[in-house]
Amino acid sequence: MKKIVECVPNFSEGRDLAKVERIVGAFRGKAGVKLLDYSADRDHHRMVVTAIGEPHALQTAVVEAVGIAVKEIDLTQHHGEHPRMGAVDVIPFIPLKNMTLDEADTLAQSTGKLLAENYDLPVYLYEQSASAEHRRNLAEVRTGEFEGLPAKMQLPEWQPDFGPAHRHPTAGAAIVGARRSLIAFNVNLNTADLTIAKAIAKKIRFSSGGLPCVKAKGFFLKETNQAQVSMNLTDYTQTGIYQVVEAIRTEAAHYDVSVANCELIGLIPLQAVTDSFAQYLGLTNFTVKQILNLSEL
Repeated sequence: MKKIVECVPNFSEGRDLAKVERIVGAFRGKAGVKLLDYSADRDHHRMVVTAIGEPHALQTAVVEAVGIAVKEIDLTQHHGEHPRMGAVDVIPFIPLKNMTLDEADTLAQSTGKLLAENYDLPVYLYEQSASAEHRRNLAEVRTGEFEGLPAKMQLPEWQPDFGPAHRHPTAGAAIVGARRSLIAFNVNLNTADLTIAKAIAKKIRFSSGGLPCVKAKGFFLKETNQAQVSMNLTDYTQTGIYQVVEAIRTEAAHYDVSVANCELIGLIPLQAVTDSFAQYLGLTNFTVKQILNLSEL
């Protein structure tokens, strides 16, 4: 049975569309690889790619894309809203079909080793691939970002898993690991007040006593003059999109603010969409089987 894995690498480039296309080109026209989606954001100065494929073929495309990014992205000149530690900031592998999380972990670790060997790049392993418990959480690994790496890498507990024990001068370090599927979802508010977005993010995120499986931060979007609550939903069966949107609406109302619009980054499981659809409409006994998908006819 053919194994299928998903990879969602995050690149620290969201403004130079020529660079974006050169990086994405590594996923195009490759046997055993399918590029599903990519989006670049100027405010966050970041691009997220979603690709699926057979493990070895997808790994080869990822390694090629990282090589392009290391060559073309200079983090000494990079400034954006989103925290970042590397030109290729994080590279998660997600098992999709006929593949276990342990097998995705093996793939992630071999990819990290290749990146270190090919590009003299320090690599940290996270999530399922973490070599220590304190490295499991992406936010912890990324703490200090690119600028703080030289001091951080002096600490014994923050030596990289692969590659040199010093920062790549322009590309920083990469974070690689296996994880389960998550939803990257943003809610934009009809205010430019960043303090409100930060307060709401703190209220709803699990680490501050909020909703289960929700990670959230507040950002300011210069392009649209809006405050944003940016989230990762690590298990939509525990907390769905409809729950976080309603929670944000409720919290925003305390500041006389409302939700302006929402934004999905990358792809989303169909079940997460149908769950939200059923919840908002009050549908009973609704299932995915009731959706007519013309592409399957």
